Amino acid sequence: MASTKTFIGPRLRQLRRSRSETQADMARALGVSPSYINLLENNQRSLSIPLLVRLSDTYGIEWRNLLDDDTSSLLADLRRAFQNPVFGDEKPDLQELRSALAHCPTLAAGLLRLHESYEALTERFLAISDSGSEEAEGAAPASPESVVHDLFRRHGNHFPKLEDAAEAFRAGDAIETAELYSYLKERLLHAKGIHVRTVPAAEMPRSLREYDEKRGLVLLSEGLDYQNKVFQLTHVAGMLEYGDTFDGILAAAGIHDAREQSRCRTELANYFAAAVLMPYAAFLNEARTSRYDLDYLASRFGVSFEQAGHRITTMRREGDRGVPFFFLRVDIAGNVTKRFNATSFHLAEHGGACPRWDIHQTFKTPGRVIPQFVELPDGSRYFTFSRTVRRPALGGPTQNVYLAVTLGCPIEYAQEVVYAVPFQLGDPGIVTPIGINCRLCPRQHCAQRAHQPLHLKFPIDSRRRGPTRFES
Repeated sequence: MASTKTFIGPRLRQLRRSRSETQADMARALGVSPSYINLLENNQRSLSIPLLVRLSDTYGIEWRNLLDDDTSSLLADLRRAFQNPVFGDEKPDLQELRSALAHCPTLAAGLLRLHESYEALTERFLAISDSGSEEAEGAAPASPESVVHDLFRRHGNHFPKLEDAAEAFRAGDAIETAELYSYLKERLLHAKGIHVRTVPAAEMPRSLREYDEKRGLVLLSEGLDYQNKVFQLTHVAGMLEYGDTFDGILAAAGIHDAREQSRCRTELANYFAAAVLMPYAAFLNEARTSRYDLDYLASRFGVSFEQAGHRITTMRREGDRGVPFFFLRVDIAGNVTKRFNATSFHLAEHGGACPRWDIHQTFKTPGRVIPQFVELPDGSRYFTFSRTVRRPALGGPTQNVYLAVTLGCPIEYAQEVVYAVPFQLGDPGIVTPIGINCRLCPRQHCAQRAHQPLHLKFPIDSRRRGPTRFES
């Protein structure tokens, strides 16, 4: 910190205004001149360590909160927001956006919230349309799945408290992957008096795991393979041993609705289980060494392809981050069944994925990884790779047991991912233009458009037939 100049102008101004102080008031409290406070707020002077300590002591705040700099992520979010067609062709350049963040951070944050609300409202309209509801007044309530997505998104898809809990869970225990199931059964029995029993899938036709608290019994379906049995037991252990940690995260996020709490608590327990089975430092080291080869990582840590894929999206620890990935899972009809995101890629909750995105092609070649370079309407480019995964079997006949998962990272990270090796990264011809989905996509003249976009009106001329019936 001594060798690096530290500028905190906007945060210092927010701190002062939140306490209704003038620059002279703050200067007296810190023992400096008002002109010096003015220079600090305008980033014309860097912050010294003694003054940082004085600020922390005088105002009773954690000094790290002053130094946390999320400018780069906010800048990326602003750039993405202004690519929306609603802003037209006149868009601020990079210098203007940086100036807005430096001198008007509250205004910039407000604009981002407004844009997020616009996107959320668009998706809500889509949800109402999909459900057949004719309610036009009032905002549609957020679904529990949206609340889960937003919770993880706000935390950058990384929860240090859960990582710490996972490390504490395994502390001192060198457990071989093949022994995890037995270890977890013994731990639940001796620590909580809970027995574990595997039962035929026909006896649990509507569930894969059940916890009977009164009987002290966990039932696991035979439809679960070994990896998923281990995962489910770790999930249960997390719920029982670290439930207070989960509840603390929910309380801090202001999530009080019972259904939303239940869904979020389930996903936090899943995060915990993944962190136990794939410890952060060891997993990130193997991921980097293997260049994010998910089949290798799944084998190395005794987990499924999907579990390994989900885990690489959480490698966002401050000072030791992996490649930023998003994770999307869809069924054969294109319905989104899971989404997590450590990138600025916008993952729609409703309406299916873009038909030009090869996630749909995976169902034709089960088990095969399909790589693809894609470009969104805002010009941002990503490297994605998709593969089918098998869903656990419940009792009774099942027509299709496959889901498709896609993971993607910004294109500048592609060279770090093994699945991009066969491509000439500089070749512009390898990039496929896609959208979020048809009802949210502004692209014109797309031969695979299936719906009119909700927020745009394309030209229609009866004298001309365009590539689809939605424009001419």
